[in-house]
Amino acid sequence: MKPEHVEMLKSWAKVFGAGVVALAISGERDPKALVAAGLAALLPVIYTWLDPSDKRFGRVRKPVKKAAKKAAK
Repeated sequence: MKPEHVEMLKSWAKVFGAGVVALAISGERDPKALVAAGLAALLPVIYTWLDPSDKRFGRVRKPVKKAAKKAAK
């Protein structure tokens, strides 16, 4: 596994855990509700991962075509 994937998964685990802990601290003990809170906490992180203009998780548009066009000129 690539190091950037490991870092991404660690980040996702931290966010999921924080969502679960926040709900558990409030007194909720239903496992379905705790998992739902963890998944809901992941939504912004997943959005960041899917956004090609955000460089934090390595999913960026590669300007290969532009560089190839400049080199061909």
